[in-house]
Amino acid sequence: MSSIFTRIVNGEIPCHKIAETDDYLAFLDVRPQAKGHTLCITKQEIDYIFDVEDDLYTGLWLFAKKVAHAVKKAVPCKRVAVVVIGDEVRHTHVHLIPFNSLEDVRFQGSAKVDMSAEELKELAARIAECL
Repeated sequence: MSSIFTRIVNGEIPCHKIAETDDYLAFLDVRPQAKGHTLCITKQEIDYIFDVEDDLYTGLWLFAKKVAHAVKKAVPCKRVAVVVIGDEVRHTHVHLIPFNSLEDVRFQGSAKVDMSAEELKELAARIAECL
């Protein structure tokens, strides 16, 4: 069965898209740890990040770097944290989380920020404009 991210890539599930290339997609997390929490994924469904072919792996980090700069421009924060866990959704992805304190990047329980679909849409557009 396809991962939820593959279903997003295929257009079966909507997302708040920030950036897209032939190989990668960036979109807002619907259960954000902080405002602007963004996921950068490979479009190809690969379970474990260290199984990703070298060129695709390197490209993912360059894509995430570009997106992280845009997130930082659009969302007031000290820095943008990078987190790779890869357990809940078994599809290679990188979390970009704007933070002002370490509390902003603790993955405990559910979302820490409650945002409406409209707020997510507006934020995604604001970040995309910063690319």
